[in-house]
Amino acid sequence: MTAIQPAVWFPAIRCGSGTDVFTERLCAGLNALGIRAEITWLPHRAEYAPWSVPVPKPPAWANVVHVNSWLPPRFIPRDLPVVTTLHSCVHDPALISYKTPARRLYHALWVKAIERANLARARCITAVSHYTAQAAQAAFGVRDITVIHNGVDTERFHPVERLVPHRPFRLLYVGNWDVRKGVDLFAPIMTALGPEFELCTTADRRGAHLRYALPSNCRSLGRLAGNDLVRTYQEADALLFPSRLEGLPLTVIEAMACGVPVIAARCSSLPEVVADGETGLLCPVDDASAFVAAVRILAQDKEHWRAMRQAARESASTHFAATMQIERWVSLYDHIIDKNSMPDETAPREN
Repeated sequence: MTAIQPAVWFPAIRCGSGTDVFTERLCAGLNALGIRAEITWLPHRAEYAPWSVPVPKPPAWANVVHVNSWLPPRFIPRDLPVVTTLHSCVHDPALISYKTPARRLYHALWVKAIERANLARARCITAVSHYTAQAAQAAFGVRDITVIHNGVDTERFHPVERLVPHRPFRLLYVGNWDVRKGVDLFAPIMTALGPEFELCTTADRRGAHLRYALPSNCRSLGRLAGNDLVRTYQEADALLFPSRLEGLPLTVIEAMACGVPVIAARCSSLPEVVADGETGLLCPVDDASAFVAAVRILAQDKEHWRAMRQAARESASTHFAATMQIERWVSLYDHIIDKNSMPDETAPREN
């Protein structure tokens, strides 16, 4: 660790997503290590109407600013080194067909300009997955992106002993209800699976789940947090996750830490987390019949299911433990402070 200890300020827009959870957990983890860190939450309108929100002053003690790539530049101080994190890349061509025309314009004309400015200004650019780093390199022409995977508290998220799955076989979905998440596939998947299977889902923070008509073998658990969320993972037989684009999903890592096999789409960052046939099963994007077949395979082979439970837990503990990832963040902050006197050498370069 450097002679000057990192002291990290997180100006962040609260939007009710996994990005909020990432920021909260990283800040708490740093504080637990004795690294001073603090979040200043901005209202959601700061994303699309930044001029309507007062600019907060950074704490006098801060020597590093850590921001999401979407944060409008007016909220980022110019006299402190900046770490910019890419949580996903919405400019990925694979996502275009799932966007509304308004969303395409918003990403192309508003978000991309903000991200380009933040990436050019950052002392260090990080991404939560190799896939996200590669997509950002293609979209912005930047390189030297450091990948630090998302992590979870593997002591808090832990499995309970279960030798056989439930009857009916219990699938779980945790997350918001956006077309990017593939939630429109739930109805055809669960209709085909029938009454021997059930899908438990969390509610969308804005009530978007109410727009989807689901068969009778689906039930909503409402909004979950804390111990209720952990228990829900522990009681699931498999996580159903047909998402079409992910930066690196905390939901999948949390489920695996609880010994829950994951049935997901073979796309974006998901193969970085789910080892097909070992910690879960990967299916072609948008192929409802493939998801149905994968669920049935897992439900019919109890020994394979138990082996996947163990492998999922081991993978989460080995590769995605929060303690390991936070140590990497501290090392990065140390490096930023060491290089603070040499901005030209550490600025991101364009190809």
